[in-house]
Amino acid sequence: MATVFPPEFAALEPFADWAVPTEKARYAKRIASTMDELDAFYNTAFPLLRDGTEYLQGVSMADISEPDKHLLWLFCALVTVAFSVEAWRQPRVPDTGAASIDAVFEPAV
Repeated sequence: MATVFPPEFAALEPFADWAVPTEKARYAKRIASTMDELDAFYNTAFPLLRDGTEYLQGVSMADISEPDKHLLWLFCALVTVAFSVEAWRQPRVPDTGAASIDAVFEPAV
């Protein structure tokens, strides 16, 4: 079976679809997800954030591997999901109607 993440982060494999490269795609995935899906992702990924951060600090961005890139993107998605889980208890920002976020430029990776 092919893996998306470094072996140390095998617990994240069920959430590989969160490892998307753009902020816009992560936001769209959050909005399209149920709170049960957001909770499951958050509850699995958040406990691994410290180890993931330490791991990624040792990775050179100049020659980052695909598994490491996917891990980085997944933790970016965790940031996108955090307020929905921790504060709002809904995928959308409260009282924003149909507002959306459109990034003009994405960070280079």
